[in-house]
Amino acid sequence: MIITPKYFKDKLPKALTMSYDDGPYEDYRLVELFNKYKIKGTFHLNSRYMDRDDYPPQPEKIKMTDAKKLYEGHEISVHTVNHTDLRDVNNLRFLHEVLDDKKALEDIAGYPVRGMSYPYGYYNDEVVQRLRYLDMEYARTTKSHKSFYLPDDFLVWHPTCHHNDATDLISAFDSPRWNMGMNLFYVWGHSYEFERWGDKWYIIEEFCKRISGREDVWYATNIEIKDYVDAVRNLKFTVDTSMVYNPSCTDVWLDVDREPVKVAAGQLTKLK
Repeated sequence: MIITPKYFKDKLPKALTMSYDDGPYEDYRLVELFNKYKIKGTFHLNSRYMDRDDYPPQPEKIKMTDAKKLYEGHEISVHTVNHTDLRDVNNLRFLHEVLDDKKALEDIAGYPVRGMSYPYGYYNDEVVQRLRYLDMEYARTTKSHKSFYLPDDFLVWHPTCHHNDATDLISAFDSPRWNMGMNLFYVWGHSYEFERWGDKWYIIEEFCKRISGREDVWYATNIEIKDYVDAVRNLKFTVDTSMVYNPSCTDVWLDVDREPVKVAAGQLTKLK
């Protein structure tokens, strides 16, 4: 019997997630675009620089009072308080940059904020270990791999590509080469790139138009991807793989001898 973790949620073989940093004013338009095409994004924010009454105005950033409604249906995530290179700070400053940003964003979002992206894409082994101590669940880099595999370690989560390269990779995403299943298309960037150096909105509009509405793609936030993969990786098999127990609260799907099998949340499933 051959068992393969081939499917995402609802028996879908592929997934798309979008990831945008800094909370610039252009996020208003980007979120509107994502909503139009029913695409989900994760938005990594610096709480200090959001436009709010108790801090000098930041007209290039979204308003703190707008954030909860703006990002509804998407995900709010940490990007440190001050957009700080975490390799160069002591323990106390590290705690401030990560946890104070997390707390401020949780006050806005109304739910636990569980992931982040690295400011400037900078990290090292010490930064990763510190985040692990703080129970941060994922952290995105800026090292594109131009592929569709899942990370071994979600605290070193490399994206597929920057949005400038995304449309060109759709054909690869559709290629039979990637029919093994659980193929993740992960796109990152900054929404200000579409406006501040000339009108580049056509780049993301074209990508969204071509990648949206597919019956074989799950459109998810970063944390939704992470939660589902955790559920798959935490399945408990008997020695002979004839049975599997799913201790999570998420239904998962497996490929068993080329047939999809649902392993229901909290249930023991016989595979043969």
